[in-house]
Amino acid sequence: MKNFESVGDYLKVSHPDIPVLCHRPHAARRAAAWFVKNFPGDVLYAVKANPSPLILDALYESGIRHFDIASLQEVELVRHYKGVRLYCMNTVKHPEHIRRMYFDYGVRDFSLDCIDELDKIVEATQFADDLRLHVRIAVDNSHSCLPLDKKFGVPASEAPELLIRARRHSEELGVCFHVGSQAMNPQAYAQAIDRANHLISKAGVIVDSLDVGGGFPAAYPGMDPQALAEYVRVIDDAFNTSRTTENCRLRCEPGRALVAESASVLVNITLRKGKWLYLNDGSYGGLFDAAHMNFPFPMVAMRDSAELRDRRSSDFSFYGPTCDSIDAMKGPYPLPAGIRAGDYIEIGQLGAYGDTLRTNFNGFGGREEIVVRDEPMLSMFAPRVPAPLSEKTVPQSNIIYIDV
Repeated sequence: MKNFESVGDYLKVSHPDIPVLCHRPHAARRAAAWFVKNFPGDVLYAVKANPSPLILDALYESGIRHFDIASLQEVELVRHYKGVRLYCMNTVKHPEHIRRMYFDYGVRDFSLDCIDELDKIVEATQFADDLRLHVRIAVDNSHSCLPLDKKFGVPASEAPELLIRARRHSEELGVCFHVGSQAMNPQAYAQAIDRANHLISKAGVIVDSLDVGGGFPAAYPGMDPQALAEYVRVIDDAFNTSRTTENCRLRCEPGRALVAESASVLVNITLRKGKWLYLNDGSYGGLFDAAHMNFPFPMVAMRDSAELRDRRSSDFSFYGPTCDSIDAMKGPYPLPAGIRAGDYIEIGQLGAYGDTLRTNFNGFGGREEIVVRDEPMLSMFAPRVPAPLSEKTVPQSNIIYIDV
């Protein structure tokens, strides 16, 4: 994979007609190092967020030794790393996959949120006595941008019985939850920990671990989360003042927060129709979250190899390259008013759930990959820096930094 100082340097030697995934493994290393240093427990990386071997290597190099995997394919991606522990935190699993994870790959950590799933795990592992089971409880997701509480989580009314039953089959029993993706209020974790303690107390069981899940925010335009250090402080305080988790091991499962800054996508404009720009990437490619979640992303317009500067700006919407009319991203996306066909747009913060959701629909799944050494457009981890980031078309008020 070729390396460049910046996307502009890449465009000096190439004019691609397919999307270009621009990796920044240094950003992933920095984020992982921050979590490993500052979170008072085990840091599990949710592989689904970005399974690129380049990024997995970067996370491992910075100390990540716990991986949240959901499938046999994800197991294959990380099993070669030395000294790692794999957790299957997908609460609904095929019995054959459970069997293979346990007997072929040595996975002992499984999550569940109902008695039927518990029975399935116990039977698939032939009533093993070394299981580490994690009961996922339902918690409030109202503080998140992307709620995840509809599909997973045992209701409070059923949780005590499930905890009691799971305890009987567990060498170690854990409780886990998820406050929703991109949680904007750190108090969401304190409230969830309080809910977990109430249910543990009601069940009268001893638990060995508490997993606060993911949801730690990444930096996006128009979002203003508190510093990640405040999230850690709130979690640590709530955890240390609870009675039922006194002898527990604390864990978390960041995905987006670890890798959002680790990639951008360079797209080409193939046509402009008024305020609609037709791109060579879209909702079936690397821009799924822009289309279906209406997530905002920072953007820089480029003509040839230089940033396109224009005092006038205008709001645009995007269409992707496929023949499907729902391949659309309404935005609005502020870009230079004079932008035209042939120009490029670098779209930042796509290291999480960007390339991993890409499909080959309509034959438009191709993309190039490069590595760039410049800084991401926005950051929760980078030291405060002046230009050139402040000169980009992203408003300065949307650039978030913490001192490291």
